[in-house]
Amino acid sequence: MHFSLLTLSALVASSLALPPVNHVVHEKRDRIPPGWQYHEKLESSKVLPMRIALAQSNLDKADEFLMDVSHPDSPNYGKHWTHEAIAVKFAPSPESVDTVKSWLVSSGIAPERISRSQSLGWLKFDATVAEAERLLKTEYHLYKHETGKPHVACSDYHIPEHVTPHVDFITPTVHFDVKIPQAVAKPVEKRAPTTTAAAGHPVKTKAALGIGAPSSGSLPKKGAQINIKSIIDELKNCNKFITPNCLRALYLFPPGLTANPKNSYGIVEYTPQAYLQGDLDLFFANFSKKQVQRTPTLQSIDGGIPQTTQQGFGFNGESDLDLEYAMALINPQNTTLYQVGDQVEGASFNDFLDALDGSYCAGDDPFQDATYPDPFPGEGAYLGPKNCGGFAATKVISTSYGYNEADLTAAYERRQCNEYMKLGLAGTSFLFSSGDNGVAGNRGVCIDPATKEYNDGKSGIFNPGFPSTCPYITSIGATQIVPGASVTAPEEACETVIFSGGGFSNVFPLPSYQASAVQSFFKNFPPPYGADRFNNSQATRGFPDISANGANYVVAVDGVFALVYGTSASSPVVGAILTLINEARLYAGKSSLGFINPFLYANPGAFNDITQGGNQGCGTPGFQSVTGWDPVTGLGTPNFPKLLAAALKLQ
Repeated sequence: MHFSLLTLSALVASSLALPPVNHVVHEKRDRIPPGWQYHEKLESSKVLPMRIALAQSNLDKADEFLMDVSHPDSPNYGKHWTHEAIAVKFAPSPESVDTVKSWLVSSGIAPERISRSQSLGWLKFDATVAEAERLLKTEYHLYKHETGKPHVACSDYHIPEHVTPHVDFITPTVHFDVKIPQAVAKPVEKRAPTTTAAAGHPVKTKAALGIGAPSSGSLPKKGAQINIKSIIDELKNCNKFITPNCLRALYLFPPGLTANPKNSYGIVEYTPQAYLQGDLDLFFANFSKKQVQRTPTLQSIDGGIPQTTQQGFGFNGESDLDLEYAMALINPQNTTLYQVGDQVEGASFNDFLDALDGSYCAGDDPFQDATYPDPFPGEGAYLGPKNCGGFAATKVISTSYGYNEADLTAAYERRQCNEYMKLGLAGTSFLFSSGDNGVAGNRGVCIDPATKEYNDGKSGIFNPGFPSTCPYITSIGATQIVPGASVTAPEEACETVIFSGGGFSNVFPLPSYQASAVQSFFKNFPPPYGADRFNNSQATRGFPDISANGANYVVAVDGVFALVYGTSASSPVVGAILTLINEARLYAGKSSLGFINPFLYANPGAFNDITQGGNQGCGTPGFQSVTGWDPVTGLGTPNFPKLLAAALKLQ
């Protein structure tokens, strides 16, 4: 970027006029992550690619903007924004840009060395280690992973107090989400402590790129293999075997009849997770015959392909489950498959968002998100450019993966959550499964109150999930048919193999649309736990929002039928129901639903309230299902006729 003489003079003059400043800690890492060791002090002459994430403007008004197009009482309901209008509205303010540039210039970084990203959200410059250490009041060290990969980091860094409101975060600094090739990484090491979350717990950070790994902890659970002939009379056996017709009977929605070209439903999968066409055909041959040999519309992001090199439930169970039910429930409407990441490096949620929004792409943390062309060449490596924009978001997007909120830095999570807000403004409904371990996190772990490390899950602090705690997505929990009951009987919270993820955030405040429901829960059914167990401030986001059945799904996997369990099943089912509602709205000349949470909480009567069951974890019974919203099953399960009627009343 080139500066005019006038701009240069102004920056220099302002730098000379700056009074002594007070530097404050901006981010801090508590300890070296497992798998890494200190190697040596970094040479002062080495050059670092410095990146400063500028604070976005108007985020304080984000809730107001989103409610204006999403709340059913708003006269602007459904009048979604263009991506161009969104980018302009949230670009960093001139004040932020000038403040940060002035600080850099006053610290000896010449103006001509500073450039601004195309997205407008980042300032970039190269600096020697000595310069970076003076600038950030820190020391840089070289660390080495047990695989041999080196990494540059500091334990904390400081910036002037008056600059703090204008900076989200800076890289490279404290983050340790270094990309270790999947072939050599130890999956259990993908959760390393780095910095501190809003609630004071150390944030774990070695998870972002392992989201698709069989060991990630957020994938569905496999049950017994079954003989398909044993469930010929489907509706009489729904308490043992869930099929598409069981779900239609549970939630009273019809088979799809039309395929409006304006409608669309997207399923996101992260490599190496992949479907097998033979599994889809086996499932369709038994439950949706007209779809045999049908495939989803593939959107390959960063080299993502439905790989067949690695097979087994750990590689095919998630994708087979998601696509078999999504496709069967909305047929003849098409299903889009977003396959993200190559077979070597994989991908994070941010890498998917990059493909939808090019302005978000330049803001990725290079030490958390994937870099393409893949820096780890080999079979299955994607050597093309990173996909920044160019992919359209479907009207509904379901993701059956998730992190622990404590896996990632709070700054990283807030930035991603704000992107979901922007895409909601544009008219997309984002759904995420709430987790399968009750109040515990992925792999059933909780947080030790003394060490702040993950423990074996038998005690400790509750471990909420992300993005479920983001207030701008819809979190989907799990229910089950009561054992021995009919498909028409009330369901209960899922307590077979898995427990519906639910709880309260340690990062995100309580959103306005949910405030009444959460306050009512605490008033009428106060949990028997204190602040030593969960964030009981009554001022943070609760999840899930709603639920759907998550037990005993009949799924074709690797050529046979098996029972599958998880909120991984619940999310695509809710997504299918919303897609059918969008179909009706679009044919009525209305918009898609977009961000649906305000609509959901304004229509609690459109859900089947779940009042039995809990979500045990961390050595406790967890929370309990009660009348009204609860942190087990949310508002309950969809009643399609009531939900459709309420949706069609909206403008």
